[in-house]
Amino acid sequence: MMKLRMISAVLVFCCACVQAEDAEWKPLFNGKNLNGWIQRGGKAVYEVVDGTIVGTSVLKTPNSFLCTEMDYADFVLEYEFKVDARLNSGVQIRSQCFDEDIEVFWEDKVKKIPAGRVHGYQVEIDPDMNRKRLWSAGIFEEATRGWLYPGEGGGDPKAFSEQGLKVFKPDEWNQVRIEAKGHSIKTFLNGELRADLNDSRVASGFIGLQVHGIGKKEQEGAQVAWRNLRIQDLGGRPNTLTQVEKKNGWKLLWDGKTTEGWRSIRAENWPDKGWKIKDGQLRIEAKSGAGDLITREKFGDFELKLDFKLSPKANSGIKLFIKSEPGQVKLAPLGPEYQILDDLRHPDSNMGKPGTRKVGSLYDLIAAPNDKKVMPIGGWNQAYIVAKGNKVTFRLNGEITAEFERGSEDWNKLVADSKYKRQKGFGDAKTGHILLQDHYDLVFFRNIKIKSAD
Repeated sequence: MMKLRMISAVLVFCCACVQAEDAEWKPLFNGKNLNGWIQRGGKAVYEVVDGTIVGTSVLKTPNSFLCTEMDYADFVLEYEFKVDARLNSGVQIRSQCFDEDIEVFWEDKVKKIPAGRVHGYQVEIDPDMNRKRLWSAGIFEEATRGWLYPGEGGGDPKAFSEQGLKVFKPDEWNQVRIEAKGHSIKTFLNGELRADLNDSRVASGFIGLQVHGIGKKEQEGAQVAWRNLRIQDLGGRPNTLTQVEKKNGWKLLWDGKTTEGWRSIRAENWPDKGWKIKDGQLRIEAKSGAGDLITREKFGDFELKLDFKLSPKANSGIKLFIKSEPGQVKLAPLGPEYQILDDLRHPDSNMGKPGTRKVGSLYDLIAAPNDKKVMPIGGWNQAYIVAKGNKVTFRLNGEITAEFERGSEDWNKLVADSKYKRQKGFGDAKTGHILLQDHYDLVFFRNIKIKSAD
């Protein structure tokens, strides 16, 4: 099993474009009423008392959440809390709640989340001093994977508790700071760093104040209170452009909502099955037989970046310089391919020349490095492709995985020793469509952006 701590060094590319000090602090709570908030889950009581939000536990009701109406992606959040020692609580970040059942993939597991269930990262409020396990400001993933920090994301549980016992203030106001930037989530309790997690499963969602469900009569009426909630919104929402990206010429190749700019490889229109747009994600359903999706526009010199997420045992790819006209049916359009694959579980990983069919590789031609940084199944990875003239570079999560020059002597040798050896002029087009591959597996895409190569 891949552990998240193994990939802690990979994701600085997600955070570099935004600095917290450039964003304005804004109150998340107006101190007077609950405008801008909505309650989900159980029936705990939330009210405003003397400029604070107070949550009161109710016997035999599920976990309750007072949630912001607005979603946040990258942000710095600060708040103070005071909690009854009888009550467990927490603050949800980047959390979600859907009107229908969903499935969450992570490594070899599939977690089914029922409609109406709040799920996502939770910054813990754990006041039980007697238990000697003080995990306040740890990170728990509500309704999905459970403890991440301390847990599979890092942090020694014993040391974490020892620090918590020193830092947490029972029966007093405690101050929390959360820095969520790209795949990095850091928490601070009363000025001390607590959790330092790198995780890519969820990029954005609402903030929620939890009152935990209780099952004992003596816990009824226990309260938790929050005050001085404020936030620096750093942006970073999926399928949007930052000011820096706009300034540097980036454009959305997919807007996150519509079919604009894309069509079926087989026809002029969007495929009538298989390719779905939902919750800001573009997904190809498993075994749909929908066929590949390509851009309507052709591209020559460009930089392309997108996020992709695999289901277990999935296979897909990004093909470049595709020659195709509307109505021209090609089941396997040819062009240099950025491989997308579950290396650990898909049999294609061990076929062809060693390593050349693994994720981040130039499919069947150049193998990605063995020590590449890749997120577990269910996490988001970033593909970054630069094509300028005949030179092309592939990056996976910020690191180069393949470089080549089409038409060069080395290129010709690679092609001659591959499955494409009988394809005259393979990869030689000056311009062409960009293609997302349907390989009969469930795969997700988002944040598809493009600019002219400098």
